[in-house]
Amino acid sequence: MTRKQRRLTLISLAGVVLASAVGLVLFALSDGITFFTSPSDVLAKPPSVDQRVRLGGLVERGSIVKEADGVVRFAVTDGKATVPARYVGILPDLFREGQGVVAEGKVDGSGLFVADTVLAKHDETYMPKEVVDALKKSGEWRPEDGDGPAPQTVQR
Repeated sequence: MTRKQRRLTLISLAGVVLASAVGLVLFALSDGITFFTSPSDVLAKPPSVDQRVRLGGLVERGSIVKEADGVVRFAVTDGKATVPARYVGILPDLFREGQGVVAEGKVDGSGLFVADTVLAKHDETYMPKEVVDALKKSGEWRPEDGDGPAPQTVQR
C-alpha cells in the first residue's frame, strides 16, 4: 500500500467514525425534544401515546382538585378548548387557577394529559412566547393594564 493510499484510508476511516458519532448524538437528542402545543392543537390532532408534548395555556378556573395521594387534577385551556391533566408531585408556588402554565408529559389513550413536569410563570409579566401567541390567537389574551407590558421571554 502506498503512502497516498494509507492517507486516504485513514481519512476515510476518520470520516466514517465522525459521521457515526454525529448520528448517535442526533439520535440521543431526538428523545429529549418536546414540541409546544395548545389545548386546541391537542384536541384537533391528538399526539401519539408515546410522544412527549409541552402543553401550554391557562389553568381553568374551578378545575384544580387535589387528591389525598398527592395527585393533582386540573384542566388547561386556551379559551377554545380544554384538556384535562393529571400531575403527581409538588406544584410550583405560583400554580393557581387563571394563571399561565406549561406542562410537559404525554397524552394517554383516553385524552388525559399525564404531566411529569409543571412550570408556572415566575412573575406578573412572564409567559412563554408560544403561550402568549396561542392565547392571542384564541382571543383569550387579557393583560391587566390595556395592552400591558410586552411578554418577557427567556433568551438562551
